Amino acid sequence: MDKELIIALDFANGREVADFLKPFGNQQLFLKVGMELFYQEGPSIVNSLKEANHRIFLDLKLHDIPNTVKSAMRGLAGLECDLVNVHAAGGSEMMEAAIEGLEAGTSAGRKRPACIAVTQLTSTSEEQMNNEQLIPVALKESVLHYASLAMSSGLDGVVCSALEAVSIRKRLGGSFYTVTPGIRMETDQVQDQKRVATPEFARNAGVTAIVVGRSITRAADPLKAYQQWIEAWKGDKQ
Repeated sequence: MDKELIIALDFANGREVADFLKPFGNQQLFLKVGMELFYQEGPSIVNSLKEANHRIFLDLKLHDIPNTVKSAMRGLAGLECDLVNVHAAGGSEMMEAAIEGLEAGTSAGRKRPACIAVTQLTSTSEEQMNNEQLIPVALKESVLHYASLAMSSGLDGVVCSALEAVSIRKRLGGSFYTVTPGIRMETDQVQDQKRVATPEFARNAGVTAIVVGRSITRAADPLKAYQQWIEAWKGDKQ
């Protein structure tokens, strides 16, 4: 996975997803199915998107006791998603169990889904982390700690902001995935995000993949918006 643009399908149901995807025709996309959509539609939404040849990031952010996460991942592996995630705050034992579950649930001859860990949400500020999570360090230090813990637990990468990606690459190497939400064009509203960056910043930081939602899904012309984002992200004409 390198220089991917993942579209966040922040829709309430499958009908809205189908309407959004119509202008794209048979183009293969990398799509994020999050909690809102998955909890309404269940595994069927993943199955239908995979049947249409799209790649899927199933963004459920599992965080529970190791055995529960292992069992859940064993089941999710059967959906043949390309990318899944957990919360790094669940600890190394839980993250190791997630990988065990994915490997156990992946059909013979198939590659298990890549698994990444959420470090600190891009909607979280350092002040919130200090005061509400009672983590008394700089936010960047917390993110780097969680990233190192995820790598040592056998995960493939992390969810972080683009602002931390350079430090993660420097410490953990370029093959460790950095998947970054909170990406905005210069003219976009920040909305509910706190730690944001432009696609150009993310590209220069060596980010593996960016996640973009409303800037594409709520655009008057989603296909045109997607093409503009691809150009900004990859730095060339499509």
